[in-house]
Amino acid sequence: MKTIQKIFFLTFLFSALFFSEILSAKVQPNIIIFLVDDMGAMDTSVPFIADKEGRPKKYPLNEMYHTPAMEKLSAGGCRFLNAYAMSVCSPSRVSIMTGQNSARHGVTNWINPHRNNGGKFGPADWNWEGIKKGTDTISSLLRANGYRTIHVGKAHFGPLGSYAENPINIGFDVNVGGCAWGQPGSYYGEKNFVGDRGQNPVPNLERYFGKDIFLTDALTLEAKREIKKCADEKKPFFLYMSHYAVHSPFQPDKRFIGRYGKYKSSTSKDWPAFASMIESMDKSLSDILEYLDLLGIAEDTLVIFLGDNGSDARILPVSEVEGPNTSKVANAAPLRGMKASKYEGGMRIPLIVSWAKPDKLNKNQQAFPVLPGSFVNSMAVVYDLLPTIMSITGTSYDKSISDGESLCDAIAGSSNSDRLSKRKFLMHYPHEHRCRYFTVLRDGDWKLIRNYEDGSYELYNLKSDISESRNLASDHPQKLNELKSEMDEILKSQKAKMPNL
Repeated sequence: MKTIQKIFFLTFLFSALFFSEILSAKVQPNIIIFLVDDMGAMDTSVPFIADKEGRPKKYPLNEMYHTPAMEKLSAGGCRFLNAYAMSVCSPSRVSIMTGQNSARHGVTNWINPHRNNGGKFGPADWNWEGIKKGTDTISSLLRANGYRTIHVGKAHFGPLGSYAENPINIGFDVNVGGCAWGQPGSYYGEKNFVGDRGQNPVPNLERYFGKDIFLTDALTLEAKREIKKCADEKKPFFLYMSHYAVHSPFQPDKRFIGRYGKYKSSTSKDWPAFASMIESMDKSLSDILEYLDLLGIAEDTLVIFLGDNGSDARILPVSEVEGPNTSKVANAAPLRGMKASKYEGGMRIPLIVSWAKPDKLNKNQQAFPVLPGSFVNSMAVVYDLLPTIMSITGTSYDKSISDGESLCDAIAGSSNSDRLSKRKFLMHYPHEHRCRYFTVLRDGDWKLIRNYEDGSYELYNLKSDISESRNLASDHPQKLNELKSEMDEILKSQKAKMPNL
């Protein structure tokens, strides 16, 4: 009898321990960052600009683009109507991976693969070598937490010969396509994805050489191949799906260019090609979402969709964009400016967070709920991705080195997200490109621009003037001085490198 009781007790104990283990098991959803190069907030049929009541408002540009996969993703998830990146690519990409503002990590300009391109008066000691050895990144942190980490597409984390030239060195298990340059030589497989002068070959895509395939599609096929491996092994994965599109060269995807021919007479010659590249990117998103569903892992996969800086859409010649242009089809209308600009068109981006297939009964989605069809007016910044992903996956990291905030509460529709409404965003650009030597600070509805060459300031109220057409610096001296002090404090705290003017 005692033997039977002993057996029963051991069986009960084993069962209790077994079910306890199940209940306490880590929630490890798959994570996809779907990053589109040079895609701004207005380069889509999904509205990302709020009206005066704080609701998404469609503008003429939204009617010109065709992005049904983004529409579907947005309907099932949460979109941010005040999402920011740095105004050029490398600073944003390093910020995404490290959770730091560019003023802190020091990559304050796009990285030239061959040389320091700080500009005539740019700081000589800016971090043009990119992510350094020993730096914690989303990929390295997730790999340490048991994730398979996959890089597909554009990297641009460091120049030729640097530590970060190869994404493998910053925590990725797999690298397809990532290297030192920020644009492909060609989007066409027939040209082996190489430029006419042999420049900028995209690595690890030899299987597509000579074939009739667009680069965006080739990278999508490679991403699907790696996803399948992880599904077969039942291993959680982090996919950094980083498209070269829609960066120049502006080469049309012939599958979609026909939709945009009617705009040739009223736009720059490059815009129809740009728009077809946007739709090609959207097709990639659709293909990946469908493939996740086919594999039965869509419910366990969180997708974060975003751009890396403001729009480079060539609706008007670049030389005509910087003025207070509020025309119906300006490059980022109603936003002023475009990529590399100190204005909103240079740094506003689309940002959507959604489960690939919403399912309220899924344990991952119960642990991290996303309010379907929701939108958030609080500010979000690209360096928020690291703390958000770490929170979702239960991955520990050094919070003291991050400038970001977890977006989890906002995405779930929690009132705790109110703290995000009080945050500030600083964009520091001590270089010259299309705009020259400036720092931007947004605080609430107010935005301050410091121009280092002439010492001038621009002050805008974005709630009443989203197009930044009225400089209020002379009208609000008290607010101007308040924001100047805030800007100086942040720059000092982040040990920002200053231009030599």
